[in-house]
Amino acid sequence: MADRCYADDLSVADLAREAALSKAHFSREFADAFGASPHQYLRARRLERAASLLRNTDRSITDICMAVGLSSVGSFVTAFGRSYGTTPAAYRSSFPPARRHIRVPSCVARTYGIPNSTFEEATGRSDP
Repeated sequence: MADRCYADDLSVADLAREAALSKAHFSREFADAFGASPHQYLRARRLERAASLLRNTDRSITDICMAVGLSSVGSFVTAFGRSYGTTPAAYRSSFPPARRHIRVPSCVARTYGIPNSTFEEATGRSDP
């Protein structure tokens, strides 16, 4: 559940309930199995997903923070720095721009990225 719902507002009680265990027993068993508390594990998954989004998208750091289930950009930057040894912005700048993933001509990508674009795909008909 923690891997699948990492962006949700999960508590140890939610995870324990899903596993049909008490909170204390779940926490002990989880730490034995994964080598980290449920909170630490969930934070690590969120930061891993944030790192992936920083490498592969142009989304803002604030948007990424919220998308992975964190609510404070300041806390996100601090936790990211502890885990990755750099800020999210510096981490992103150490990778090629996300636009390298686009597999269509850049003129088409730019046109589709314009809100309310009048660009239309060919319909296969020939209109006079």
